[in-house]
Amino acid sequence: MALPFVRSLCLCRWGAKRLGVGAAEARRAISFKLEEKTAHSSLALFKGDTGVKYGIVGLEPTKLALNVERFREWAVVLADTAVTSGRHYWEVTVKRSHQFRIGVADVDMSRDSCIGVDDRSWVFTYAQRRWHTMLANEKAPIEGIGQPEKVGLLLEYEAQKLSLVDVSRVAVVHTLQTDFRGPVVPAFALWDGKLLTHSGLEVPEGL
Repeated sequence: MALPFVRSLCLCRWGAKRLGVGAAEARRAISFKLEEKTAHSSLALFKGDTGVKYGIVGLEPTKLALNVERFREWAVVLADTAVTSGRHYWEVTVKRSHQFRIGVADVDMSRDSCIGVDDRSWVFTYAQRRWHTMLANEKAPIEGIGQPEKVGLLLEYEAQKLSLVDVSRVAVVHTLQTDFRGPVVPAFALWDGKLLTHSGLEVPEGL
């Protein structure tokens, strides 16, 4: 069953297409914030909901508003803007985090799961000083990129691709072949430190 906010996102997107503005939206760089309603209780948002930080104790779950959109088991948060078409690029600054995942996920993925564990999310994971791709709990190593300070993600919806970008060289490091079947959103998970997102960016030349 689709989640309430998922239905709203889908209706907004399809409504926009019916009004003839879908193509214009597809050309516009994606701009998003992190959706507090989805954030696990161990996560706190900052800098106008563009950053997320991990707390060992986190917020007391009983003090959080009850809703079906919040991740219950894993330290995950989703963005508030869904993508159904186009090429989109955003960047992530890594602040003292040594274990995190970044990518995209179906808007209605299970809130009892973690991104990278199921087959409806596509992520790049960093842990133990190594990068891997992760899909359906299967990992594959990525070479050619070291300790991150800032990385980019390039989403190509129609081409069914998600790429990890080395921002210092403006070069694609690795590309995941995806299987999008509906709206997807930027997705993040972390177990220490902070991540700060930068959206509203045009796709760099050469990518």
